[in-house]
Amino acid sequence: MSQENAALGCQWFEQVWNQQRLEAIDELADPACQAHGHAPDDEVIGLARFKEFARSVIEAFPDVNIQVEETISEGDRCVLRWVGRMTHRGEFMGIPATGKHLVVRGISILRFAGGKIVEAWDNWDQLGLLTKLGALPQVDVIPRAKAS
Repeated sequence: MSQENAALGCQWFEQVWNQQRLEAIDELADPACQAHGHAPDDEVIGLARFKEFARSVIEAFPDVNIQVEETISEGDRCVLRWVGRMTHRGEFMGIPATGKHLVVRGISILRFAGGKIVEAWDNWDQLGLLTKLGALPQVDVIPRAKAS
């Protein structure tokens, strides 16, 4: 069953993000699905709010492409490590289009029941995205080597 879950998780990224088939959200996720990691204060959201989030991402980054680089599955859960590449062509989170090409990495944990996604936890580099878009100042966490 865990390989089937991994395949369904990969299908989610391909259908929802790469093909931008928002109707795939209803096809692949249970109507009572809960999503973590998309709202302030770690608020848990349902499919309606997730669809709003997905629509805003696709409108702002119409060439979004997410590639799953690794999956780990066990029991009713699958972990997917992914990288997203996109160009900022529309307003996102109040930030006007910059035309910048971005690379964002993330990890998603999906829980399945009855062949559908019933819960998801997403952790992706939102800080890096906002910094690259110019909404936050660039801060070097690891100091750069000084030229000698």
